[in-house]
Amino acid sequence: MSNDTTGSRTGASAPRRIRTDARRNVEALLDAAKTVFGTSGVDAPAKEITDLAGVGVGTLYRHFPQRSDLIKAVIEREIDACADAAPALAAEHPPGIALARWLERLAAFVVTKRGFAAALHSGDPAFDGLSGYLMEKLGPALGSLLDAATAADEIRAVVSSQDLLYAVAKLCAPLPDEEPDYGRRMVALLVDGLRSIDTQR
Repeated sequence: MSNDTTGSRTGASAPRRIRTDARRNVEALLDAAKTVFGTSGVDAPAKEITDLAGVGVGTLYRHFPQRSDLIKAVIEREIDACADAAPALAAEHPPGIALARWLERLAAFVVTKRGFAAALHSGDPAFDGLSGYLMEKLGPALGSLLDAATAADEIRAVVSSQDLLYAVAKLCAPLPDEEPDYGRRMVALLVDGLRSIDTQR
């Protein structure tokens, strides 16, 4: 009887261990892909990604059979991280500062995403749902920060979360002869323009 129980305990823990290992591999691959895509582009060799992640090429293709699967997963994880930052910033800072810090983070994400532009506009159906996913995740996150800053009279109630998301995307669009930090500076100016007159004194 005790042998059966031990065997059952071992058998139950093995799948959990496998799932933990698989999750660790996926996270390592996503971290590596983000870094490699940023330096070598989204068409970088698979081995460059797997060497950095410390896994085999077979592991990469088991989790992400197509390059588009990996690109989409990297972007979705960045969107999730940006959305998750909203409540943390709200807990750490006054509403107006929390909003400004979050918009800085959003601008950094949009600027970083420039390297994905060719892939995202390639017509690959794998990317069709990304715009909707971004709005679904970032819209409520920004809305909560915007509402809190407006209620605290730190931001003038002249813009919606959707308008602000679009504005940041436009301001961070690449321009000839401008350095990558240009978009972030423009977003900072936008935030200053939204501040309540009383907070600017």
